[in-house]
Amino acid sequence: MSIDVSFLGATGAAGTAGSGKTPTKELDKQAFLDLLVAQLRNQDPSSPMDSSQLMQQTTQLSVMESLVELSKTQSESFALQMRMSAAQLVGQQVSWTDADGGAHSGVVQSVSYAGPVPTVKVGDEDVTLDAVSAVTTPTA
Repeated sequence: MSIDVSFLGATGAAGTAGSGKTPTKELDKQAFLDLLVAQLRNQDPSSPMDSSQLMQQTTQLSVMESLVELSKTQSESFALQMRMSAAQLVGQQVSWTDADGGAHSGVVQSVSYAGPVPTVKVGDEDVTLDAVSAVTTPTA
C-alpha cells in the first residue's frame, strides 16, 4: 500500500529535512509515526482526536509492519527455494539457450551461489538457473 505524499515537498516525510534521507513518494513506518505524533501534538484541545480513530491508525501501522516483514520472509523463502532447486540439478542433464539464441545441453557438475541467481556449471559454461529450460536424467 502506497500513499501519495508528494504534497510534503522537499522536506520529505513530516519535516525531516536535513536528516540525510532523500524524499520519497511513499510513507514508511517512521514517516507514519511522525505524522501521527504531529497530529496528536497539534490537535485542538477542545476537540481531541477520537480514540477509535487513533486505534485505527495504530492498527494500520501494525498491519503495514506485518506486511513488510511478510514480504521479507517471502523473498528469503524464494531465494532458499532457488538454491535448493539448483543443488538438485547436480548430475542432471540440462538444456538452455544462450544470449545468441544457440541451444546447448550438458550435465551439471556444480552449483555456485555467488550471485543473486544461482548458477550451474556445465562443462566450462556457467548457466544461471533462470536460463535452464529443461532437465532430464543423463543417459549412461
